[in-house]
Amino acid sequence: MEVVTYSERPDLAEEARTVLRVKWPEFIHHDAVSEAYLGRVEEYFSTYDVLLLDDGRVVAGGWGVPLRWDGSIADLPDGFDGALVRAVQDHEASVAPTTLSFMAAVVGDRVTKRGLAREVLTTLRDRATAAGLSHVIAPLRPTLKPRYPLTPMATFATWTRADGLSIDPWIRTHQRMGAKVLGPAPRSMVITGTVAEWESWTSMLFPETGQYVVPDTLGLVDIDRERDMGTYVEENLWIQHL
Repeated sequence: MEVVTYSERPDLAEEARTVLRVKWPEFIHHDAVSEAYLGRVEEYFSTYDVLLLDDGRVVAGGWGVPLRWDGSIADLPDGFDGALVRAVQDHEASVAPTTLSFMAAVVGDRVTKRGLAREVLTTLRDRATAAGLSHVIAPLRPTLKPRYPLTPMATFATWTRADGLSIDPWIRTHQRMGAKVLGPAPRSMVITGTVAEWESWTSMLFPETGQYVVPDTLGLVDIDRERDMGTYVEENLWIQHL
């Protein structure tokens, strides 16, 4: 297995999008904060943007951002969006980072069940340690949470199996690497769009104003037909590796 970065292999960008982007629901790609900051993230933090290659083919990838965090719950960013903003603003203000925040780790459909997500996370964690960062955290998007959209994240995080590990396979992956749960990130991402955009992103109809259960969301989507606006506030779960 070969590890490369996007900056080292820009020729793999289209293949990576084809293999990895499809693992995310369409609405996730319409987060305004991501759209505003990802260009600078790619420019500033290329060492934390990795791809795994198997016989030259992209099979997995992941990325993270370095930021300053004092180790306390109170100083955690709001979530995914907050980590992006803090990392970019810290870099532009020459604030030395103390922490790497994992932002994503994705495995292609053809190579699941091989432990590649853990390999991506280990690669990023090792790079953070080599860079002298003291902490590694992540705003997780639990795999099973879309099945329980009415359950608060704080409650979902307490659900465990007989062995004491989470019922959620993505949380378990991190727990087996030694991570601990810190608590919810209530406003990790905020995604807004017109009603027509939300209908396009979800292949659903929203005939009237109200809250809707939408596939692949972790909570409810608020639709306001009078204002022609849909709003989804995603709650994630902060975990800490180091």
